[in-house]
Amino acid sequence: MLCLGIDTSNYTTSAALYDSVSGELLQSRRLLTVKEGELGLRQSDAVFQHTVNLPDMIDEVTKNLSRKIDAVAVSVSPRDEKGSYMPCFMAGKGAARMIADVTGAELRFFSHQAGHIAAALYSADALELLRREFIAFHVSGGTTEAVKVSPSEERIFSVEMIASSLDLKAGQAIDRTGNLLGLPFPSGMMLDKLSLESDRTYKIKPFMRDGNCSLSGLQNKCEKMKRDGESDADIAKFCIDYISQVLYEMTKNLTEKYPGLPLVYSGGVMSNTLIRKRFSEEFGAVFAAPGFSSDNAAGLSVLASL
Repeated sequence: MLCLGIDTSNYTTSAALYDSVSGELLQSRRLLTVKEGELGLRQSDAVFQHTVNLPDMIDEVTKNLSRKIDAVAVSVSPRDEKGSYMPCFMAGKGAARMIADVTGAELRFFSHQAGHIAAALYSADALELLRREFIAFHVSGGTTEAVKVSPSEERIFSVEMIASSLDLKAGQAIDRTGNLLGLPFPSGMMLDKLSLESDRTYKIKPFMRDGNCSLSGLQNKCEKMKRDGESDADIAKFCIDYISQVLYEMTKNLTEKYPGLPLVYSGGVMSNTLIRKRFSEEFGAVFAAPGFSSDNAAGLSVLASL
């Protein structure tokens, strides 16, 4: 099958084309433009930018087609749960419906989170995990949670929320710290690079409740460090170490509660150098390849083929 994936998240417009016979996958992505000093976009602005970007993204992955598209997959909600909704996903849904109507391709709806999970498994050559239960973390600007993934005949896999942040999301904490340090939005890559300049080691005891985490105190601590004149590199390192420890505590709790289940990590935050190294060594976790960690349509195109 030749499958087109479309994702219009709150940060990125993306399209992907997957050939299930050759295994070839083409991706095209464009970050949404955020004004300097701001920490995100209004949904109306995101929808507008997606509407402008989508024709270019789709053209980039389909311009050399030698045969028709068999299926179109698109993210229509943040998560696989009732009431999960964000207007930005309607831009992609509308485009996917039009393409399917004109080409006669099958149309498949998935969640943004399902796309992240599939992209992680594809990029790690671990799609066989879809035949069994595993734990998947999705850690980004809009989500910090873990779900138990189980095989499903109807939807390929189903998810059950088993842990999450009670307040601030990890990506939000990173972007707010980046803004504090004068870094561009989104700040993940630059904060990661800056943190590597610090040789400080921090002992952190994060607040946890029933396996869920709280990140609201992290922003206050980073602001205090800035007022106290600590270096930007040390503040960046503290932020990354804090989030790393939070995710460690969540993971440790879940491995005790669900022993033996494989661990899969996706989302932009999980492309961080220090976090990937620690969790790979301590838990043998499966990570999305860096090019598949942040928002992308690759997982959706793979899901359409399945």
